[in-house]
Amino acid sequence: MNKYRILVKGIVQKEDKFLIVEKWYDDNIVQPYQWEFIDGEAKFGESPDAAVVRTILEKTGISTVVDCVLYTWTFMLGSECNLGLAYLCLTDQGDEDIVLSEELNSAKWIEGTEFEEYIHNKKMLEDLEKAELY
Repeated sequence: MNKYRILVKGIVQKEDKFLIVEKWYDDNIVQPYQWEFIDGEAKFGESPDAAVVRTILEKTGISTVVDCVLYTWTFMLGSECNLGLAYLCLTDQGDEDIVLSEELNSAKWIEGTEFEEYIHNKKMLEDLEKAELY
């Protein structure tokens, strides 16, 4: 039996700024906290569009609307196939509306020209560049 998991990534934009969050990864690495976009997993029977909006709301308190899919990715983990969809999501909410979930340490709005300063995943940076976000 094939097993699939749908992952979602929300790249939240407000005017010319993008929301990044600082997430805890591991005690055993040099930078245990790392900046990234909001990510999560679709629940069984949930559409990816609904999953990304729900995930952003649950993790940041920010309400968004989906603009478009920016890029996709896949990887195998054992016998499980993981499909990821990165969405551009729009909001008009700001700092005063952010309420972070316990798994997140901090949040900030940055310009697209600052992605390389905060995001260290080279493949994600390549995908962001192809999507013309910076």
